[in-house]
Amino acid sequence: MHLMKLHALLAAFILPVAAMFIVTGALYTWSIKGSYTNDVYEIQLSKPIPSDINELTNLAQLELDKLHTHYPEGNPRLKIYGNHFLLEWTGSSKDVILEPTNNELLAKLTVKNTTWYRNLVQLHKAKGGTAFKVYAVIFAISIAALLISGFIMAWQTPQLKRVTLLTSMIGLFSFMLAVYLS
Repeated sequence: MHLMKLHALLAAFILPVAAMFIVTGALYTWSIKGSYTNDVYEIQLSKPIPSDINELTNLAQLELDKLHTHYPEGNPRLKIYGNHFLLEWTGSSKDVILEPTNNELLAKLTVKNTTWYRNLVQLHKAKGGTAFKVYAVIFAISIAALLISGFIMAWQTPQLKRVTLLTSMIGLFSFMLAVYLS
């Protein structure tokens, strides 16, 4: 009885975040990702923009400070495409791109603010801050506890023992087949 009560209460507790992960994950597989509102700014430079991540990050921070806006939650990354480079800095509520233009004394800063749905997708993709990442780990542990406790309860019920084993085997086979076919 204690296992059943724990199982039910844990399920009730994680239902909201489970719904978020289910909806965003299912829709993401069909390329429904949400959208952004973009603000583009030109930055006058005194020297050509370098392809150094530290200098690019410092420049992005300086410009974001001037705009009185917070930094994205993630870590900045330098991306290089042939002769072109850019700084990409992503988070759950905002993405920032800093890149050179054809004019070597002019850079382009794009601030991409997420819509409410894109914000949830970004959280699903682990682009949020530490608090949500800790919450997501708790959620993952809770899902494992629910699955294990559900299996144990089914296995301990004589009428369900055989069908539980059969269903588990079919589930494993289906998973392996889907992986193989993908």
